[in-house]
Amino acid sequence: MKAVIMAGGFGTRMQPLTINLPKPMVPLVNQPIMSHIIDLLKKHGISDVVMLLFHQPETIKNYFGDGSELGVRITYVTPLEDFGTAGAVKAAAPYLDERFLVISGDLLTDFDLGAVLKFHEEKQAQATITLTSVEDPLQFGVVITDQEGAITKFLEKPGWGEVFSDTINTGIYVFEPEVLDMIPEETNRDWSKDIFPHMLAEGCPLYGCRLDGYWADIGNTDAYLETCRDLFHDRVSTKLPEPNLSDGHRKIYLGTDTQVAADDLSLLEGMVVIGDNSQVLGRAQLKNCIVGRNCVIEDDVQLEDTILWDNVFVKRGCRLFGTVAGHRARLGRGVVAEEGTVIGDETNVGDEVYLRKDVKIWPRKSIESGSIVSTNLIWGDKWRKSLFEGASVRGLSNVELSPEFCAKLGAAYGSVLPRDSYVITSRDGQRSSRMLKRAFLGGLLSTGVNVRDIKQMPLPVMSYKLGTFGEVGGVHFRQFHDDPAATEILFYDAEGLEIPSGTAKAVERIFFKENFRRVHYAEPGEIRELPQLTVFYKEGFLRALDAEMLRSFAPKVVVDLNHSPAGELLPGLLTDLGCEVIELNSHVEAGRSAIAPEKTARAMEQLARIVSSLEATAGFWLDPSGEQLRMIDENGVLLSETEALGVVVSLISRCEKAGTLVLPVSAPRAMERVAHQGGLTLRTVKNDARALLEAISERGGLLTATMDGRFALPAFQGHFDGMFAVAKILEMLGRTGMTLGSLRRGLPARAYRQIQVPCSRQLKGGLMRKMSEHSVNLDASFIDGVKVCFDDDWVLVLPDQYRPVVHIVADSPDEQRAEKLLVCYKDKVETWKKELLD
Repeated sequence: MKAVIMAGGFGTRMQPLTINLPKPMVPLVNQPIMSHIIDLLKKHGISDVVMLLFHQPETIKNYFGDGSELGVRITYVTPLEDFGTAGAVKAAAPYLDERFLVISGDLLTDFDLGAVLKFHEEKQAQATITLTSVEDPLQFGVVITDQEGAITKFLEKPGWGEVFSDTINTGIYVFEPEVLDMIPEETNRDWSKDIFPHMLAEGCPLYGCRLDGYWADIGNTDAYLETCRDLFHDRVSTKLPEPNLSDGHRKIYLGTDTQVAADDLSLLEGMVVIGDNSQVLGRAQLKNCIVGRNCVIEDDVQLEDTILWDNVFVKRGCRLFGTVAGHRARLGRGVVAEEGTVIGDETNVGDEVYLRKDVKIWPRKSIESGSIVSTNLIWGDKWRKSLFEGASVRGLSNVELSPEFCAKLGAAYGSVLPRDSYVITSRDGQRSSRMLKRAFLGGLLSTGVNVRDIKQMPLPVMSYKLGTFGEVGGVHFRQFHDDPAATEILFYDAEGLEIPSGTAKAVERIFFKENFRRVHYAEPGEIRELPQLTVFYKEGFLRALDAEMLRSFAPKVVVDLNHSPAGELLPGLLTDLGCEVIELNSHVEAGRSAIAPEKTARAMEQLARIVSSLEATAGFWLDPSGEQLRMIDENGVLLSETEALGVVVSLISRCEKAGTLVLPVSAPRAMERVAHQGGLTLRTVKNDARALLEAISERGGLLTATMDGRFALPAFQGHFDGMFAVAKILEMLGRTGMTLGSLRRGLPARAYRQIQVPCSRQLKGGLMRKMSEHSVNLDASFIDGVKVCFDDDWVLVLPDQYRPVVHIVADSPDEQRAEKLLVCYKDKVETWKKELLD
């Protein structure tokens, strides 16, 4: 007699354990679940097995081979499509010319299969369904039989009002071969939904054999852990070797070359299985645990109801309860995992991490030390739990952001855009940016989206084009400013604004599910160029300035262009406006190494010396994307970001009679006073680029700026543009007759202080609740974070949107008061953090 093992399921409900393994291959007592099924079949004299495969079939074939090592003969059948439970068995019909048994490869049971075969023979049935009683039949298909065992009714997933029996379908069947004639070839059919109801309607001899014994459908991670507990407490009979120690309260199974530091095994309780070549060091305590092969468990570890797969490393002081750790997982010192935690393969958990109840961590994740993980971390690369930080994706070039990653990202992005639409793409001068952009374009084109690739170009030029018409979005690749080894990918909408969070989430969902849109082979998108784009940009640039006044002013200006694409545009524009331009680092070199942050500081010092020695009007440093700006006054003094912001606000207040300035809520109060002195309105919004640019797009907007040196002047374009900011500042200096130095010295004297306090993401919500409660009777605003005013002083507590820190900013006319406010609220934040952790 033959048995058919159903082993083709995807195991979606059992993720993350089944991401790298088909569900029948999930280890149960250090061997695949399906091995226990084969042992059960052999026990009942069945040694001829047909395995029905579909998902990751090679993994199963490589493990079981032809079955000879297990004492069985295995035939593999892999349908070309998912034909359902009955359709898959139909695919094996050439091998099933006699009575056969069907059993699922992802369940555990000790049923007497001989009893169901005998029942089938006695009843002369065409099909016999093995039934058993369960406490909660709602999640299974209930089967109603008469006194002779003939099936009279099926109830698929019934409600309690429909439950007239607690006997359910176990997925173990005995069939006569003629049943296969009822299943169409290469058609999706299910036993319970299609074939059995048809047999019942046709009056075929269809019976149910009720058996007592252990039966568990290992359908999800909870069921997997529950099945392991049943094994620990001898609720199921399985084939295991003789224990090394069995004293009534304990059963200890030790593999080959296993080392346990406590020679008397006194620290092992209940049922403990330790695989080959594993080590349990020091005073580690294990109670009801299964440890795989080549594992290391260090001193002072406590494991209870825990399953470790192969090659797991558990460092000193860990406490794991009801936890599963997949292959090659690494747990740092002092990790605590609550009941139901599942850690995917190759995941690195940092020191002192706390994993809350039922948290699932997908494979190849890296969890920062000190984290409190209370929600699932979905499958991604090692370094991230989500793709986007705001409107950008960043990671180590060719490591975290690989060509394969970027191709997938391009396909995910294209899948949320309309077919046949256009996207504009650009990059900085780095080779890694070019490589990754090209990979990204491949994925994007595969979705039927067209590309206008402007290649190596300053970001403001792309933003300017998006502000017109023709494209539904833009993507820019550049070196990440905080890490020369990393690349940042920036996404923009049709208006040139950073994409909203909803769009980012839509791209993430498609990326992780790999549910990409794939167009017909003849319909991929195409790549076009925009050769006249720089001409278009230059014309708009020059129209937005008072060229005659600038030519008469004829300022001498030193510009450090950072070897960026802006070097091909800005010097020529300033020269056309009558400026005497001294260029530094203007040559664009594709193979040039990225500039580290410490070198940037030295470059600014050099720029300051050159400005002073040449007696220039001003000096400017542009970031490689052409957005961010730093200023040097005529005396060679580098202006801080707040001083530069104050100078630009002061210039606009002197040049414009009416209008609105938009600044982030963290901007110094000095900006408000300067604006009001000039008769302008100052509006504060969230510390977010999209919020700033949306606000300035309203009528009467004159300027918006960030606290890191990015300026947007809607007279030209409503996006951040460091190149235009340079020209506009020079124009306003000429109109006012002022210098950067005199403007800097004329700013209101106020102390502006800020610090960052470490704060895990899990504590941010509670921390802001504490801050809100504290501010109830104070003069507080809640635009972004909590800002509390005390007469002429204020303090802002603002959680960072992406990093595990909280920003505290204090502003006062008195330096000591500002420092006192900063220290006071830093202490409050630390106190609130401790309260939240208690």
